[in-house]
Amino acid sequence: MGTGNQTWEREFILLGLSSDWDMQVSLFVLFLITYMVTVLGNFFIVLLIRLDSRLHTPMYFFLTNLSLVDVSYATSIIPQMLAHFLAAHKAIPFVSCAAQLFFSLGLGGIEFVLLAVMAYDRYVAVCNPLQYSVIMHGGLCARLAITSWVSGSVNSLIQTAITFQLPMCTNKYIDHISCELLAVVRLACVDTSSNEIVIMVSSIVLLMTPFCLVLLSYIQIISTILKIQSTEGRKKAFHTCASHLTVVVLCYGMAIFTYIQPRSSPSEVKGAWQKLLGQLSGFTSKLAT
Repeated sequence: MGTGNQTWEREFILLGLSSDWDMQVSLFVLFLITYMVTVLGNFFIVLLIRLDSRLHTPMYFFLTNLSLVDVSYATSIIPQMLAHFLAAHKAIPFVSCAAQLFFSLGLGGIEFVLLAVMAYDRYVAVCNPLQYSVIMHGGLCARLAITSWVSGSVNSLIQTAITFQLPMCTNKYIDHISCELLAVVRLACVDTSSNEIVIMVSSIVLLMTPFCLVLLSYIQIISTILKIQSTEGRKKAFHTCASHLTVVVLCYGMAIFTYIQPRSSPSEVKGAWQKLLGQLSGFTSKLAT
């Protein structure tokens, strides 16, 4: 594919995490199990919520959305990754790469906004329980969910469009396990400073802004919990938020580390993965002996 004197590759080669065959087989098993657990776990969560009328509440409505996002996000990346672990030629067509970037980036953005929405829901439940049903009515919940899906999708559409308009020239080796935004941008044979600025701004809007909202919500929640007189009441209030807070820390922590530092080398990230996997393999071997 060409435009003028610039060449666009019809396919990209994903370098993955390791070129060692035994390691790739181990990774195939690990990610296959992870994918199956993710799909089945979220499927049963959604099914249980649908079947139990007692769970037809705002919290579980947002949890259903989050489960659908998790399954879709995993499906946008892991099946292709599994195929590449067992393939000699780890190629992905240009169109498939663009589609994977759009869906994975969009679903990631949707998840971060949903986590902020769920934090607001927990804030209302703990800090204003008597008016919870009035504030978190069905119309508001639907609008908040729609806002999450639309904001993540629009951001992804913009990012994907401007990324795949860059001239890739003869660069086709993506130093990553998937068509990840920063890894694809670095294939361009032109200055990508403006693209990295857009990525930074997008990260602030879809990562830092929801993160700040989550932080403010939990400051208010913790303040309210500390004012509760009974120990049992404090435990119950904290238990209401504990699982959501754990997910927030994991998701936002990894995303901020990845995207707020756009000039980090993909090779350094892959090297860290390889080191971690090597340590896990060694630990597993010790357990086996």
